Amino acid sequence: MEEETKEKTDEDREEKKTEKKKKREAEAVANIYTSFNNTIVHITDMSGRSLAKVSGGQVTKHDRLKANSTIAMFIAKRVAETLKDLNIGSLYVRIRTKTGNPAPGPGANAIIKSLTRDGFKILNILDTTRIPRGGPRKKGGSRGRRV
Repeated sequence: MEEETKEKTDEDREEKKTEKKKKREAEAVANIYTSFNNTIVHITDMSGRSLAKVSGGQVTKHDRLKANSTIAMFIAKRVAETLKDLNIGSLYVRIRTKTGNPAPGPGANAIIKSLTRDGFKILNILDTTRIPRGGPRKKGGSRGRRV
């Protein structure tokens, strides 16, 4: 009798350990590139391996809608499905736009908002837009553009 109860408690402990392992959620990095023509979301793990990549062209076939905030919500839904399959619960977000743009495109805020609504915890939001520092010579010649 005592041996049976010991075996049952050991089995219960093992089940609890496996439940704890299942509940543990991983972290990932969401790289969001938004321009005024397109929106691309690339999810990587913490070491940089690609987990999922969705762009506006995969969601809609209309070129004019690829940078739309409504399409960005559909992009986030697709990304959320794959992340839930991979048991990822929290994200570091990196937003990038075209070099020289003052603000990100219309899809960035919509993606972050819909990911939080889907239950993902946003740990950090970082702007990784490249900043021009002088760069090559501007076009227009030595006397500039004459109108």
